[in-house]
Amino acid sequence: MYDVIVIGGGLGYAAAIVLSKAGKKVALIERNLEHLGGTCLHNGCIPSKNLLHRAKTLLELKEGFFDGEVSLNLKKLQNHISKIITSHTKAVKNQLLMAKVELIEDEGYVTDDGVLLKNQNKTLQAKYIIIADGSKPRIPEGIEYDGKRIITSKEALELKNAPKEITIYGSGAIGLEMASFFSAIGTKVNLLYRHSNISKKFPQIITEKLEEQLKNIGVNLMPNSEIKEAITEHSKVICNINGKEFSTDYLLVAAGRVPKTDIVQTDKIKIQKGIVTDEYFQTTMPNVYAVGDCNGKLMLAHAARAQALNVANQILGKKEKLILENIPKFIYTLPLSYANIGTKGVKEAEFPINYLGIAGSLYGDELGIVKIYADEENFITGADILAPNAEELIGIFSSALAAEVDIDTLKKAVFPHPTYSEAIDRALRRFR
Repeated sequence: MYDVIVIGGGLGYAAAIVLSKAGKKVALIERNLEHLGGTCLHNGCIPSKNLLHRAKTLLELKEGFFDGEVSLNLKKLQNHISKIITSHTKAVKNQLLMAKVELIEDEGYVTDDGVLLKNQNKTLQAKYIIIADGSKPRIPEGIEYDGKRIITSKEALELKNAPKEITIYGSGAIGLEMASFFSAIGTKVNLLYRHSNISKKFPQIITEKLEEQLKNIGVNLMPNSEIKEAITEHSKVICNINGKEFSTDYLLVAAGRVPKTDIVQTDKIKIQKGIVTDEYFQTTMPNVYAVGDCNGKLMLAHAARAQALNVANQILGKKEKLILENIPKFIYTLPLSYANIGTKGVKEAEFPINYLGIAGSLYGDELGIVKIYADEENFITGADILAPNAEELIGIFSSALAAEVDIDTLKKAVFPHPTYSEAIDRALRRFR
């Protein structure tokens, strides 16, 4: 009998470590222990950010102040990334073992009687179960995914040579990041999306600036485009887009991700788009929790970790609500990235980065902007940032929201000069 069983070796492993160190008997079940760390480490944000950092350097070299030609040796970079992944996987495993978490390599399913280990054909019992099985790419109907020419981000991140042309279907985080990367390294990129703009979720001014940025680095935007069918023929992908034939070398399907729910083998746990939970990540089955992508609330690695730690604290008797709106979200586009946190509020102020003295010091930063939101009492409610390394700058607002800071208090902070963070100070001083 275990105190806690965690199913899934992604960011849910953080809960396993905390609980085991607190004296609980904990088991972590993962179908492949070489995949500890989950999608983010192996097939997502860690490899993608390594690729994007190098692609950003190539863009900056196009400013015109550098002589000679530089190209990216993708094969060499992939070997470097592979070493990083291997090293970090070992580090995760060592953390778990040092915390005395029992590691079980098997497929675990939640049943009425406990956790069924498929390969060992036995059922384990636990006082608490944490489901952290993640998500998988969504492949729209009609698209014949083969993993070779019609690919997902997993295969795209493993390419050893830059394709001459790639068509990306979807303008969410994955689509925009991959469009930025491939265009920056010299691949012809077509970005298809079903609506007139790349997003309905961003503020209009951010959407317009992101679209302009994508065009500036050579991405061919194809709005109002829906793929009815896509097949591979003779090393080409043939697509039916709005009734017309379209040919491309590769089709990267970036139509979002869907929660994994097949781990649930009991009617006691309700499933809709994901595993249904309350605001404390408790499923409809007592003492069974679902955290991360599998509950469909917020598909981000740091959100999964935050939820896992929140549940661990609950099991240890410290129940506190995690405010999902206050978890930062970002898209690593190039050359500027976009980050968002919180809600809009009733007041807002913005400051264009090109008003700073350092504007123009980095390729494309003239398009940058900081928007800050506040409520009637001038407490900060959220922010939108389009800037170099916006994913770093948004952390300032993550702290501000956690501390329930108002405008006047944050204005007391002195931001270093010359930095892009100064745009935050300037925007704060525009509130009336």
